[in-house]
Amino acid sequence: MDITSKLYRGLLMALICWLGFSGCDDKLDEMNVNPYGIDPAEVNPNLLMPSILADAAQSYAGLGVNDLAGAVQHTQKNGWYDAHNNYAWESVSWAGWYNILRNNNLLYNRAVELESNYFQGVALTMKSFVFGNITDLWGDAPYTDALKGDELATEFQFPKFDSQEVIYDGVIADLQTAVTLFNSANTDAVTPANDLYFGGDAAAWKRFANSLLLRYYLRISTQKPDVAKAGIEAIYASGDYIQNASQDAVLDYTGGASDIWLTRHVALNPDDFQRYQACQTFIDQLMGTNDPRLPVWFAPVRVKWEADESLDVAAEDFIRKDGTPLGVVTYPFDDFVNNYPGENFTRRYNPAMADYNDAEYVGLPPSLMVPESYNGNPSPGQGTQNQHVSQLADIYQSAGAAGDILKARLISSAEVSFIFAEAALKGWSVGSAEEHYYAGIQKSLTVWGKADDYESFIAGEGVAFDNTLEQVMEQKWVASWTAAAEAFADYRRTGYPMLQTGPQSPQPKIALRFQYGDDEYNNNGESITGALDRLELTDYSGGFGKDSQWSRPWLYQGTTIPW
Repeated sequence: MDITSKLYRGLLMALICWLGFSGCDDKLDEMNVNPYGIDPAEVNPNLLMPSILADAAQSYAGLGVNDLAGAVQHTQKNGWYDAHNNYAWESVSWAGWYNILRNNNLLYNRAVELESNYFQGVALTMKSFVFGNITDLWGDAPYTDALKGDELATEFQFPKFDSQEVIYDGVIADLQTAVTLFNSANTDAVTPANDLYFGGDAAAWKRFANSLLLRYYLRISTQKPDVAKAGIEAIYASGDYIQNASQDAVLDYTGGASDIWLTRHVALNPDDFQRYQACQTFIDQLMGTNDPRLPVWFAPVRVKWEADESLDVAAEDFIRKDGTPLGVVTYPFDDFVNNYPGENFTRRYNPAMADYNDAEYVGLPPSLMVPESYNGNPSPGQGTQNQHVSQLADIYQSAGAAGDILKARLISSAEVSFIFAEAALKGWSVGSAEEHYYAGIQKSLTVWGKADDYESFIAGEGVAFDNTLEQVMEQKWVASWTAAAEAFADYRRTGYPMLQTGPQSPQPKIALRFQYGDDEYNNNGESITGALDRLELTDYSGGFGKDSQWSRPWLYQGTTIPW
């Protein structure tokens, strides 16, 4: 083929392509619409709610049973434990929280377009809940310029970090607006089943928003006592807050793949489940007060040590089946539970030669050097079979069902009562500290199926009201089981309970915050600089500099609490 023929053929092909594309412009535009996508301008708010509510509750519960449960010493892990036991919170991403906020922002915009006070109130409440958790855990964060990435202005592509004070002020303002919106909310357009918390009940949402206001007023009470006092007193006077366990803001067990309880379910993931064990700090509290919630939350050790000074050795090499003619069980330690399901065992030791915890309930001490070997575990290492330490109770091994006690709790009536008890101790006009303290205990016992034990429990040692903040915060810490994010916030604000670190802790004090994620350094480095400047170095900040787990954000600056 000569050059002329080649040129002619090329021009012909170009002409065909041009005609084809120009003739199909309209068709291509039409076909580029995803038939399975949802146009944001037309989305039904009812379809947005389940994802937002479920993701927010599961994320909060995830904090409460994972790393923050370790920080407040509810639990410890015996393997893969650095983040849980030792505050290894380097480069912690907040992407999941901001994903929730993006969907929630769409919900709010649609609610405004539809002039729905109900959906606007829900969106503002959830915005406050999520941003409250972000600033609680990291400190300063993108807030006023966040969620605007679809706008053209450059500053929204690299949103500035607002101060923690600005974020808390915004959280409180949005919750106040939400309360007002719920007062006149019409729920005719609401699909009750899609409101996973309250089934389309605007009054319940108003109680939730007011209860979150109580939480965040108390959060800022050291830095802004007058604002906190006025806010808490006004809500108490209104009576419009969560008052009993039936009104708690919770997400039922869903059975979905991401359900926090399903991920702990022993039949599905036994290796992960068995890594979560009781912390001795928590066990000491529960056993010291004969707390009836102890067997609800933790299982007795499968193999209980029994002291026997007649032994010629420090400890027996075999597991003994107690009270049966079988005598010594010679099956390998990892297998004996399968051979004798549902049965408890004992193992003898000579207390003159060995030091073991022979209680019925045993926890791992915090930040232990080698937790997998603790208390004479005969099969240490990354295996998780330490039957000499208490694991989670049987209920956490079941698949669960909607309506049972496996719920993701966002805020409870017990927490509200303890908030009022603390406020009353400050001298604020919210009733009797003693009455609120006892109410908090009673409500928590009710939630965990132990209401009948209330009278005997409060009559016991260490529980009868002694008019101290330490006692109020200790019982609030106990009641925050599976909601450890709040206990962590309370500890940093009050110093109670008086938690102590262990031998493997990288610093001799409990950490205060998460480090910012690498994504922020890599993609928003200029904006993060101001946030780092506003953090306060401490004697324990260590080699991380300002962005350390032991640096103080605004909320804890100017105080010597918690350390």
